[in-house]
Amino acid sequence: MTYRTADIRNVCLVGPAHAGKTQLTEALLHAGGSIARCGTVEQGDTVSDSSRRERQLGHSLHVSVCHFDHAGIHVNMIDTPGHRDLYGRALSVLPAVETAAVVIDAQNGIDSVTGRVMNAATALRLCRLIIVNKIDALDADPGGLVERIRAAFGPECLPINLPGAQGDVIDCYSRPSGAATAFGSVQAAHTQIIDQVVEVDDALMELYLEQGEELGPDQLHEPFEKALREGHLVPICFVSTKTGAGIPELLEIFERLLPNPMEGNPPTFLKGEGDKLEQVRVTMDPAQHVIAHVVMVNNDPYKGRLAVCRVHQGTIRPGMQLFAGNARKPVKVNQVLKLMGNELVRADAGAPGDICAIPRVEEACYDTVLHDSHDEDHMHLKSAGLPRPMFGLAIRPANDADVQKVSEALHSLQAEDPSLNVEHVATLNEIVLRGLGELHLRDVLDDIADRYGVRVETALPSIAYRETITAPAEGHHRHKKQSGGAGQFGEVFLRIEPLTRDTGFRFDSAVVGGAIPSQFIPAVETGVRQVMESGAIAGYPMQDIAVRVYDGKHHAVDSKEVAFIQAGRKAFLDAIVKAAPIVMEPIVDVTVTVPSACVGGVTGDLSAMRGMVSGTSVLPDNRIVVSGQAPLKEIQGYHSRLKSLSGGEGSFTMDFSHYAPVPEQARQELTAAFRR
Repeated sequence: MTYRTADIRNVCLVGPAHAGKTQLTEALLHAGGSIARCGTVEQGDTVSDSSRRERQLGHSLHVSVCHFDHAGIHVNMIDTPGHRDLYGRALSVLPAVETAAVVIDAQNGIDSVTGRVMNAATALRLCRLIIVNKIDALDADPGGLVERIRAAFGPECLPINLPGAQGDVIDCYSRPSGAATAFGSVQAAHTQIIDQVVEVDDALMELYLEQGEELGPDQLHEPFEKALREGHLVPICFVSTKTGAGIPELLEIFERLLPNPMEGNPPTFLKGEGDKLEQVRVTMDPAQHVIAHVVMVNNDPYKGRLAVCRVHQGTIRPGMQLFAGNARKPVKVNQVLKLMGNELVRADAGAPGDICAIPRVEEACYDTVLHDSHDEDHMHLKSAGLPRPMFGLAIRPANDADVQKVSEALHSLQAEDPSLNVEHVATLNEIVLRGLGELHLRDVLDDIADRYGVRVETALPSIAYRETITAPAEGHHRHKKQSGGAGQFGEVFLRIEPLTRDTGFRFDSAVVGGAIPSQFIPAVETGVRQVMESGAIAGYPMQDIAVRVYDGKHHAVDSKEVAFIQAGRKAFLDAIVKAAPIVMEPIVDVTVTVPSACVGGVTGDLSAMRGMVSGTSVLPDNRIVVSGQAPLKEIQGYHSRLKSLSGGEGSFTMDFSHYAPVPEQARQELTAAFRR
């Protein structure tokens, strides 16, 4: 079956862990008729949480895409993990939908993750819906929670239904009644939300105010969609996944009020690079060229690399050929699939606005644009601004025979998770895995063990120290080797001087009169570069040094390249000893966001880490941003310390700033370790 774009609803459930997103997904799938019975998180038999570890832990670790049909509409629903360490996975799929449904626990209320997903949805210009779950809890206070929601996210957050006194949910928008509610008046809520909707349509407002006419659902549909698009209205609705209260009403909201792909804010597609970058218009015409955006990649053992994509233009059909990004070679679409958790269901086609999967697209990665014409080469979607992965672990296979397996596992997992970064630090011969937190990387390591059958050892990443000099000096070495037959001879005199920071390395020759034949000058540079790469006093690469060869000697028979490599190397080492060498460490810019009550502890902690606070700024939600700098050695394990300092409510980012000399005691320790 192929769905009409006007009948599709794309909804992403986001919000904190344990708000009940997975159980809500299960309840909607059951009510929509996609599953025969409603599983539970406690029993580990839900559609969304399909992995062994998710069922053991009782919360989602990965994004899950499901779908159901109801009352003539087709709903693509995305269930996302809510733990703050997995926030990047949730954020990465938001570009696939028109509506971000923020699920809030009626017992625990708003937390930092709630604010982050609301802000992310706003930045992406998505329509927002707030779903308050667990209204049946004994200590739930829906009325107080609504006031806190409006205080945190603005007066545009208004109830579209209310919890009834009998444990039911009462419609306040299209069919207001005089039924008793747990709090508030149905008629007052109705008037409030109608007033909010008509504000975006001057003609309708005039009709409403001056003539006092009651407006019907048909009259309100377009202004309601406009209010959602402009963020002028954020409806609040109430459910209990335990009792089923509010689930039928939520399905009706999906059907009648949420935008279809033609009614939401269109995504921003860009074409070209640099000065030639331009915005391009994408239409929902099913007959146009195909333009689809990969929002998720799964490596299926039977289907190969599965590209989960949102279709924005044209129709994807089996048998057609698509290009992945700027690839010149097309990929044949053998099947079009729909996802139901970890199950795949064959579909006739992928229409504009639909979310589908295409198997065996080996060239696909997150954010790839799939298209069927080279006219759409160099096209990409405007970045969603994923959080930078900063929590790092150095990893190595427990068994040297598993090096290739680990490499393949990391390559696959990085393709699946856009908030994961794998880097190979060549100078340290180290593989560093970077994510958003301890739980994030623990899940990745468990995946490596479970899916690929290999075990890795971990440690904190090594610090990329550097060496340099602080004074000019001269060096000399004569390399002479005689062992019977042809010998080796080369003599080099050179001068070195420090360059300004981050200048790199400069080498030149001032040799005159053929003291060193020109063909041997590159050999001298090779010897110098060997020391630059391996270090002289602590074993770290050197930088910001200028070297000039000004004299030397050669032998007509015994001079060879190898002789001048050795002479250049040792002459350079001789000069470094006299040039006041130092070891430098990376300094990073740090931005820490914490509740205002935690600022004192954070600033004191940064100072204790040899850091420096440069300023603070206030955010609207009673949070403070502390800016400063600190050595990477001190800050790289800061993730867990900040959790302790802020009660889990803090976050931080860091970016490389510059290199600075290490303290003298640290230099001595590094030098001594190198000598040993």
